[in-house]
Amino acid sequence: MVKLTKYEHACVTFEKDGASIVIDPGSFSPKAAEIISGADAILLTHEHLDHVHEAAINAALAERPDLRVYAPGALAGVFGAHPGQFTAVSAGDELKIGGFAVRVHGSTHAVIHADIPPVTNVGYLVDEAVYHPGDAYFVPEASVDTLLLPTSGPWMKIGEAADYVRAVRPDRVVQIHEMLLSEIGLNLASALLGENGLTGKPLTVLPAGESITL
Repeated sequence: MVKLTKYEHACVTFEKDGASIVIDPGSFSPKAAEIISGADAILLTHEHLDHVHEAAINAALAERPDLRVYAPGALAGVFGAHPGQFTAVSAGDELKIGGFAVRVHGSTHAVIHADIPPVTNVGYLVDEAVYHPGDAYFVPEASVDTLLLPTSGPWMKIGEAADYVRAVRPDRVVQIHEMLLSEIGLNLASALLGENGLTGKPLTVLPAGESITL
């Protein structure tokens, strides 16, 4: 059994058999240092600040030589003071972290605008079951039990989110990347993307700090 805890925006942790990994502890998490403190490894999907709390991660690397960061190569310079603790990843890579098996998918951030160059973005499939796509609606060539679904951002719209769920065909959907939405926006996203909306799948909405067991 895996314990999934949702934090602010796109940040989630996974805990199993005494091991813990955190994905995308970003600047929107005021307690990023605390979230990171319990992790054996940090996985980053891409370089944007809402997914990377640079100061908290670098401080944790300095304090804990055993801590590892896995991220696209574009982030190597951000953690240049700790080169032995950084591993660049790309699509097709398979990681073993504690008791977790993580597979890397995708390569490019969703388009925000033609004038904004896209950055590298990867998604992580944890234990062949839970998929975190970062900021892209890349469909992995794998079965996904639980999809972590971004529901807001300058690069997406609700119709694309619905089509993404239909393409991935998960059993469960958990909302992430929602901090740009007002209360009205959150309710609208839940209505349109939930079981009685466009996807036909239950949409789990977890407040920051709450957990579910998968």
